[in-house]
Order: sequence, then structure tokens, then C-alpha cells
Amino acid sequence: MFRYLLEFSYIGTGFRGIQKTILKSDPDCVDVKSVQGCLDLALRVFRPVNEITTVISSRTDAGVHALHSTLHVDLQRRDGIPYCVETVTGVLNRTLYKQGLSIRVLKTSLVPDTFHCRYNALGRTYLYRIAVAKQGITGLDLKNKHFEAYLPVEELDRCHFLHLAPFNVERMREASRMFLGRHDFRTFRNQDRQKGASRDHPMFTVRRIDEITIKPGKSACIGPNAKLAEDLYNYWDIEVRGKSFLYKQVRRIVGSLIALATDRIEEKCIYEMLTIPSKHNWDQRVQIAPAYGLYLCRVHYNEDDLKFQNKCNE
Repeated sequence: MFRYLLEFSYIGTGFRGIQKTILKSDPDCVDVKSVQGCLDLALRVFRPVNEITTVISSRTDAGVHALHSTLHVDLQRRDGIPYCVETVTGVLNRTLYKQGLSIRVLKTSLVPDTFHCRYNALGRTYLYRIAVAKQGITGLDLKNKHFEAYLPVEELDRCHFLHLAPFNVERMREASRMFLGRHDFRTFRNQDRQKGASRDHPMFTVRRIDEITIKPGKSACIGPNAKLAEDLYNYWDIEVRGKSFLYKQVRRIVGSLIALATDRIEEKCIYEMLTIPSKHNWDQRVQIAPAYGLYLCRVHYNEDDLKFQNKCNE
């Protein structure tokens, strides 16, 4: 039996999330509303002799996208030799395409059987995209008029559009430094529906954020929409890197930074939410950033952990 690492991307709009749900009443039922369930189903075309059990490296919510995510799976071929990794990538992509699924396998690799895509991950980088309306361009007051404003169709459910004034990006950059390092992010955690002794441990909500960068972004529009979008909006990319994150932690961090940049809260509010960790200490003036603006940008590994003699045998 050989272990394979699948690197893949997807648009999360049509999925309930990446992680599959296993029904107690029907454990053999495939969850086709999840990314993992769809990949499980696609892997069946190889007809391995073993049962297919995929392990994902990261969980994302409904509507969240991924530019790069990973899973590992063990497959036993009938003749005992490994599948050609290029063939695995091609067959999976052909199967997913025929089913009209917005999932794309980027690469397949043979990895040691001791490799674990979640435990061996050095860290993850998330990207949050926002577009802020330029003031005075349209001549209209767009505050609270999200549905009256121009939104490029290419960016629907791909970017968080803001029509609030003022928007102070420098204030956002300065405040983002407060999140760096090791903190108890209990205030920035949504209550997870999964239960377990480890999740109740006081240290479970202690995480480290290595880097937050806020830099100008670009529109994903094409043709005449590209110029119009750039004329009407300033795009910003917020990248957050750390080893692991709590449930909705990144979206809560981004939501608090947006609230600060738009003068709904002060720096003191973020400081208090960080230094007095409690699920009751969340400032209700802060809105959690919508899922559709968030992308899992990269899962990071040590290249030595991935080393395996990768031969194409048929």
C-alpha cells in the first residue's frame, strides 16, 4: 500500500465546507456537499483493493475557497505497484470536470507512509480579499446601499465589498501588529460543534500568529469590467500566517480590523479582546468577515518530509 499527497484548489461557493459529514444512520453514504466527499467519490474510479480513507490537512467553512489545500490517502493497487502520480492527477481532474465540480487537483505525490498531511504541516497562510469603494467617484452615498452599488459579476462570492467611509488602512496595519505572536484567542473563536477533551483544555485556544501583511490587491475582473472595478474600488489583500487556527479565527480577526478601519471600534477594543480572552468578551459592534472573501492560500511543509522515490510505474 502506498500513501499519496493530493494538492488541490477549489471554489467553495457550492460546498458546505471541505470536511465530509459521516451519518451514523448510514456511514456508507457519500457527502457530495463537501469537498472531501467529492474527492472520496472521485478516487473510487481507481478501484483500489483497500477502503478509501482520506485525511484533510485543514478545515474550511461553507463558502470559503482554497488556492492550495492538501489531503493524504492510502491506495493499494491490485498488482501491488504504485499508481502513476501524473495519471492520478489527470484522472481525478477529468472525473471532477465531468461532474461539474469546481475542484482542481494541482499535484499528486507519493510520500512516506509516516507522512501526515495535518501533523506534518509547518503552517498555513490565509488570504482575505476586500474591495473598498472610492469615495466621491460615483457621486452617490453608498453607505448601507450594497445592493445599489456596482459589483462586478466576476467577483461575486469571491471578494468582500465595502461601501463605508472612512476607511483607514494605515490604522488597520498598525492594529494588526497586536495579533502577532502567541496569544489566547478564546475571544476570536466561534464555538465549534465538535466536542472533545482536547478542545476543553485551557491551552487549546492559545495560538501563534507569525505574520499579518496588508497590501494592495488586484481585481479579478476581465474586459471592460476590469477598468471599471479598478476605477470604483481599492482592493486590499490581508494575509495571515500561522501554524494552526481556531474555528473562524481568521474571519474574526479580519472583522475586527475592518471595524477599526471604519471607525466602529477603537484600538482599545481589540486590545481588550486579546488580553481578556472570553467568549463573552466579543465586541458586538464587530461583524465577522463573510466566508466568501477568505481563501486558504497555502499549506506549508518541510520538503524533506515529502521525499519519496517518485517513479511512474504502470
